[in-house]
Amino acid sequence: MGRTRKFSREGVLEKALPVFWKYGFSGTSLPQLEQATGVNKSGLYAEFKDKEDLFISALEYYYEHRGAPEILGAAPKGWDNIERFLHLGDLQPDGCIGCFSVNALREIPSLSNRARDVLAASHRRLLPLIVENIEAEHPRLAAEVIADIVMVFFSGYCIENNLPPEARQDAITHFMQALRSL
Repeated sequence: MGRTRKFSREGVLEKALPVFWKYGFSGTSLPQLEQATGVNKSGLYAEFKDKEDLFISALEYYYEHRGAPEILGAAPKGWDNIERFLHLGDLQPDGCIGCFSVNALREIPSLSNRARDVLAASHRRLLPLIVENIEAEHPRLAAEVIADIVMVFFSGYCIENNLPPEARQDAITHFMQALRSL
């Protein structure tokens, strides 16, 4: 008879996520994950096939709990939803900076096809929601073009948030002023 598990999968993901967010997949060690989660190696490997499985599960957990689809799906559709979505790249209550997904994109050459597929699927899910919000504003430029610009800005914004606070500007306000004029 096996031992009773003393942790929850969700609890492990919640605690592993900031570690992967801060150090990336390649930079995160098993001892860091053990320390952060309070679960030893054998416990982690009993729940997750390997470090990559834990990383991908953390990505999926992040997508389920970050709130982007809820923000972009809120009524009324429009620029306010886009602006609230962009603020997901701000400093998080747990001290994480930017976006876990954007940080993971920086490692794309070293990630497995499975991890790449998870990242791409999230992007594919968000783009139509962004397009819907842009279409609600009836811009002169094609909504799909603006949506691509929004995603590129969001990625850059998330990375730039790693700069010291005094080096950052009010980029979202400036960006939204530009979008509203399209």
